[in-house]
Amino acid sequence: MKMLKQAAHRRTLLATAALVAATLVAGCGGGGGQIEPFAPKRIMAFGDEASVITTEGKKYTINAVDATTSALQCANNPIWIQSLAATFGLVFAECNPTNQTVPTGKIYAQPGATVAGVKAQLDTFFASGGFNSKDLVSVLAGANDVLELYRQYPQQGADTLKAQARERGRELANQVNRIANANGRVVVATLPDMGTTPFALTERANKPDTDRAKLLSELTTEFNTQMRITLIDDGRLIGLVLINEEVERIVRFNTSYGFANVTEAACLATAPAPECNTKTLVTNASGDTWLWATSTLMSPAGQSRLGSMAVSRAVNNPF
Repeated sequence: MKMLKQAAHRRTLLATAALVAATLVAGCGGGGGQIEPFAPKRIMAFGDEASVITTEGKKYTINAVDATTSALQCANNPIWIQSLAATFGLVFAECNPTNQTVPTGKIYAQPGATVAGVKAQLDTFFASGGFNSKDLVSVLAGANDVLELYRQYPQQGADTLKAQARERGRELANQVNRIANANGRVVVATLPDMGTTPFALTERANKPDTDRAKLLSELTTEFNTQMRITLIDDGRLIGLVLINEEVERIVRFNTSYGFANVTEAACLATAPAPECNTKTLVTNASGDTWLWATSTLMSPAGQSRLGSMAVSRAVNNPF
């Protein structure tokens, strides 16, 4: 009986050891070789002003300035592409406080860019270079498309505008696929719900012909849906960040997320982005607790949410 118990104990130990070994092998990629953490050597940003840092280090949100000297502190209140870059030890020339000799980030994004503008940015890039498996590429665009389409209402009917929003969403996905097919590793964000912005709420209040905020939300949804279903879905080359869902949750349950204001712009009208900074805010506004910097652009707190989600996607996606 004692020998039988010892044999059973040995079998249990062997089974446990085998399970641990199998788990370790699986964690390292099994028979396909060890999976190495993604370690990009370059980062490139494409899109609109939400991904722009000017040559002076200013961003299209609430810029941080020294409380005494008002000197710009570009590393503070980072936008999402800065969070992505910093995670991998990369930096953009436009904000390089540590004075890295050779900045490893390049911003192709431009203020006011639409999806057509993203295509032009990529055309410029491909004219002089290409991507490789160590390139991290960020893409965020569509806000200016939705606003451009919205401004055609009511001269253009809602159904016509929604169809055009779908077309532009598909086209942005085509550009993201273009990057992936060229061997780049892409983190692409959906478009925040433009119907939740201060701009949308003002339009709803001032133009009662229809629910203007609802229309902006519908245009956003059409854009995002078509972008998502058109993206290459191989689970490897493209990491999708659903910031639209996060913004909707924040708007619905703002206090639970630590936001005091989700309906108004924090920046003074006399200091629009990218001139807005921590000294040019409306009374009681804060970049840490207000969702919107301007009527359509996210605050540092909003950008931080986007950045955190993008970092998680970049680190965990099997690039």
